[in-house]
Formats: sequence, C-alpha cells, structure tokens
Amino acid sequence: MDRRSLRIGITIGLHAPNESLFINGIKQNALYLAKLFNASPLGHRVELLNTTDVPITDALGWNLKDYPTFPLMERLDQLDVLIELGGQINADQTDILKRSGGKLVSYCCGPEYVQNIEAMIFRRPLWEQIFINQRYDELWIIPQVAETTTHFLQTFRRAPARIVPFVWDPFIVEAANADRPGGGVYQPKAGPKRLTIIEPNIDVLKFCLYPILIAEQAFRQRPDDIAFLHVANADRFVHDNREFAGLMRHLDIVKAHKASFIGRVDTPLFLAQHTDIVISHQWGLPLNYLYLECCWLGYPLIHNAHLVSDLGYYYPDHAVDIGASRLNEAIERHDDDADGWRCEQRRLISRFLASNTVLAQAYDDLLFGLV
Repeated sequence: MDRRSLRIGITIGLHAPNESLFINGIKQNALYLAKLFNASPLGHRVELLNTTDVPITDALGWNLKDYPTFPLMERLDQLDVLIELGGQINADQTDILKRSGGKLVSYCCGPEYVQNIEAMIFRRPLWEQIFINQRYDELWIIPQVAETTTHFLQTFRRAPARIVPFVWDPFIVEAANADRPGGGVYQPKAGPKRLTIIEPNIDVLKFCLYPILIAEQAFRQRPDDIAFLHVANADRFVHDNREFAGLMRHLDIVKAHKASFIGRVDTPLFLAQHTDIVISHQWGLPLNYLYLECCWLGYPLIHNAHLVSDLGYYYPDHAVDIGASRLNEAIERHDDDADGWRCEQRRLISRFLASNTVLAQAYDDLLFGLV
C-alpha cells in the first residue's frame, strides 16, 4: 500500500494532574515514542490518550503543544493505530476501536513475566482484577524484556510478537537539569569519589546488593579514594529487614561509616549534587533509562548490561571482581578526559534517539506492516 500519514494514539494512565515523569519510565516511554513518530517524514498525527479520569492540565510534565494529550474516549474512534503502553483499554473500548477500523498494538516495555511470578510466589497483588485482552493485532516488545516476557505474553494475548528497537531521548533529563550549573553534566572533582547506587529495589531484576559488593571490594583495595557510598531506595531494608541489615554490618565500608541507605531520590538532582560515579547491576533486564541518562550526562557508570556493553564501564554477569576493577579504572582515569568521554558516549547513544531517522524508518516499517 502507499504510505501515508497515520492517526496514532499512545495510551498513558495518569494518576495525578501534576504527575512527575520520574515516578517510573512508562510516561517517558510514551513521550519518546511520540517524538519518534513525529520524526517520520510522513507527518503522522500523534496523540497521547489518557485512560483514567484524571484531568489533563498544563501542570503535566510535558508541553501539550508538542505532545497533544486527550482523554481516550475523545479520540478512540478516529485512530488508525492505538498503541497501548501506559494504560490498558477495556473490552468495550476495544470494540469501539475495532469497529472504526483501528489496529491495536500492545507495546510491552515491562518485565511482566517476572512481575507476575513474583506476585504469585510472594503474594504481591498486581491488579485489582485481571483482564487479558485477546484482540491485539500485534505485540511490540522491547529487547531488554524479550527473553523472559515474549512467550508469556504471546501465549495469553494470542497475537504475533515482534521485537522492536528501543527508543530514548535526552530531552526529559536535560529539561530537569536546565537550571543547574553546566546543564547537570558530570564535573570532574579532585579528591575521593562519591559513589551512588540507584537501583529501584522492588524486584530481583535491579537490586542494590551486587553494586554494594563492588563498592566494598574497591573500598578494601583503596579506602582513601572513596569518600562515601549512597544507596538509594534502601532505607526500608536497613530498618525493617534483618537479613539485609545483618549482612551490611560485615562490610568494611559500613564499619568505616562511609555508607548510607536512603529513600527515593530525584535522579538528575542527586547525580548533580552528590555523585561522582554510579554503580549498577541487573539480572535479566539489560537496558534501562538510568544507563543512558548517566552516560549522556558524562557520569562514569559501572554496569553489567550486555545490550549496551560499549557504554560506560562494563563488567560481565555477576563478576564483582571485574566490576571493582572497572570502578578503580574510573576512579583513576575518568577525569583525564571527561569531556571527550561524554562526547563519545553521546555518539554511541545516538542509535537509540527519537530523532534518529533510521529508527523512525524502522518504526514506519512496523506501522505499515501492521495496517
């Protein structure tokens, strides 16, 4: 068929009129995808569609002129494609979309298999009620969740699955840093380094224990070169978890009173004010926004995400000893050419950018394979 401008809706689920974009990555994902579709030379009409009753106002964290946002029901019967991303539509809404000729895509960007089995095993309810829509035309699954989640979702949702390119853009983190010195980019600093761990610590996929062990190994080797270790999203563990607190008391960096276990942080602000090096670890989720944010801003990132092994200071798997060596390398050498390192990181990250025309072409191919 001849390619033409499409009417595309992307679902979001607002919980508050002034909801922060840093609560989770879902709304960021919707914005990045909208920006990518807007980069197509075909001139698609792209709108964010809210599936909840929360009012849409200028208090939202994005420009409504650049990213038009409407209640779902105002646009549902006018779409060529609805991409369900941040808010699920129900059976009646699916009927409306299908009767008007629209295609329905489930954009899968969460580790839903892992989340569901943890909910089952540990009695952590995910949903008030479970609705499995079996009328999707396709499932689009981002690479980092494909291994664990593809067949789980495909079996229940009964639709063909495609692994789609990951999309990111720096405009959100740059907007958050607009009023900070140097735009929030990494600034070399003489003396001992401040280490930061910002894993969410809500499941086994991104947990702080291995990054703590990497910091501990490096601290044993060069205690005078490490000023402090901050572990975010971990205050509840030291107060309420006997196993975690008991293990931490055995670490030299804790005994030296050079570690703190704090609550949730504003990531761009915490990087700018309290961080010289970020340490991370994942298990089955080898790419996330934190890695790209840190490297785009020039912060040395110690990580084991094999999908971006060319970024930051990579160590494989659970290799704490190699992670500690990469941390020592960052301590010794990163400041020698921090500006050059940041420029190279940005060049490498360009393959993910929503402004990348090759990426826009790939998504146009997906759209017209669908319609």
